Amino acid sequence: MNFEKHIAAAKKSKFGLFKLNLGLGFIIPFNRPHGIKIKKIEFNRITTVIPYKRKNFNHIKGIHACGLATAAEFSSGFLLLNKLGNKKYRLIMESLKMEYHYQAKKTVYAVFEAQDDWMDEKIFSPLKNQDSIYVACQIKLHDCDGNHIATGYTNWQIKRWDKVKTKV
Repeated sequence: MNFEKHIAAAKKSKFGLFKLNLGLGFIIPFNRPHGIKIKKIEFNRITTVIPYKRKNFNHIKGIHACGLATAAEFSSGFLLLNKLGNKKYRLIMESLKMEYHYQAKKTVYAVFEAQDDWMDEKIFSPLKNQDSIYVACQIKLHDCDGNHIATGYTNWQIKRWDKVKTKV
């Protein structure tokens, strides 16, 4: 799957976004039953959605905390890989922290932004002198009524593929 082509199409049309989400359902099968999808993708910002549906419920019929965490992780990881390029950099989540503020009783949107100056300061400049770096991301999750449901914090290890050492 040519991700760059599908991401560019997703930025321009609803049909392109539909095709990207369909492909991601096969590439990331864990997210498929939960219905986590990209709602909108821009160059510096991504909005993903986790629907309010039975498969995502906890014991009190709210969206499960782990589903919210997955939406947060997916948002930051996808946008970073999109901006970095998955052929040049490897991304591994080192840690995930969530702060829950309000019960998720409706569809929830996770938003992550990575401006160019932030990318230069936190990622590209440090990678000039280091083989790998850790970058902290903050993802805000709101329901469709605007209630601040949770805030996610992911810490990603980023490394150039030519610096990755694997056992043979």
